[in-house]
Amino acid sequence: MSAETPAAPGQFARRRLQFRAWRGTRPFWAGLFVMLGGLPIAYFPYAHLQIGHLTLAMATTAGAGSLIIGVLLVVLGFSLWYQKHVRTFAGVAAILLALVSIPVSNLGGFLIGFLLALVGGALAVSWAPGAPPEPQSLQDLRGEGGAPQAAPYESAPEATEYGTAPHEDAPEAAPHVPADEAGEPNDLSGTSPVSNGANGRHSAG
Repeated sequence: MSAETPAAPGQFARRRLQFRAWRGTRPFWAGLFVMLGGLPIAYFPYAHLQIGHLTLAMATTAGAGSLIIGVLLVVLGFSLWYQKHVRTFAGVAAILLALVSIPVSNLGGFLIGFLLALVGGALAVSWAPGAPPEPQSLQDLRGEGGAPQAAPYESAPEATEYGTAPHEDAPEAAPHVPADEAGEPNDLSGTSPVSNGANGRHSAG
């Protein structure tokens, strides 16, 4: 075995990937169908089929028209491959030529060329270029669902019946102490009867 034998599969895979990338940027299948549709339309009016010892000639008076239609379909197919910006015009022209080939070229090449050109023209009209891929940096900023991830934030204080709850680091507020009419605290809990002047009883007013 030669040293160049292992490199052949790698070169074939590289060529296949290049062809796939080239095919994905243009209406490849539309052009292929249009070209294949032009071949039977141009061929059958000039063909001589042998059925046993019988020679069947299908040439008609409109043989030149069939040849022109077939050549135009092949040209439109190549235009779809190498001039993808004319895909709408080429698709509509292929559909019209396929319809014209029914009365001109033996029912559009026995309906074979008519159907192929019709499908290829429809694919050319409906084809649209794909969107370019996004940069990797933007994809990293997106979340799993495709939406940008929100920045982390601190939790807001929980709302209570009397307002928002205080932060953990905030100092505790002093307990509310009732005051009497003079403005001095009137706390009767935990004090002696002598100090508050109530003699152990709550004042009546």
